[in-house]
Amino acid sequence: MIFVDAGAFIARFRESDDHHVAAVHGWAALARGHLRLFTTNLVLMESAKLLAEIRGYRWAATRVAAWLDSKELQILRSGSEEEIEAARLMGKYADQRIGLVDCVSITFMRRHGIKRAFAFDRHFRVAGFELWPGE
Repeated sequence: MIFVDAGAFIARFRESDDHHVAAVHGWAALARGHLRLFTTNLVLMESAKLLAEIRGYRWAATRVAAWLDSKELQILRSGSEEEIEAARLMGKYADQRIGLVDCVSITFMRRHGIKRAFAFDRHFRVAGFELWPGE
């Protein structure tokens, strides 16, 4: 099981991104590996906004529709319980400047026993998770 963060979605399609090559290779490895992939609706919203600015809104809308329809990607949707826990985590990690969307992701990762994040920021490592495909 791997949690997919916005950085992995964005770096895959932004060639100027420092993590573009790692993201492309990571997505190819995931396609071969048949692993269960998780993300949140909040991560998709964050990704859609940034990809729309990079590639255009029509292109981003097509990508988001494909992700929402994907059988390989399970989308977790937060409710008040997860959001309250995420706010608590945001306070706990205030010195690390971990935002609310990442804290919701961390909440779901802990609940579902997901140990690895397809991510390129240190916030997941700070919270005790493994970054995949590596730093």
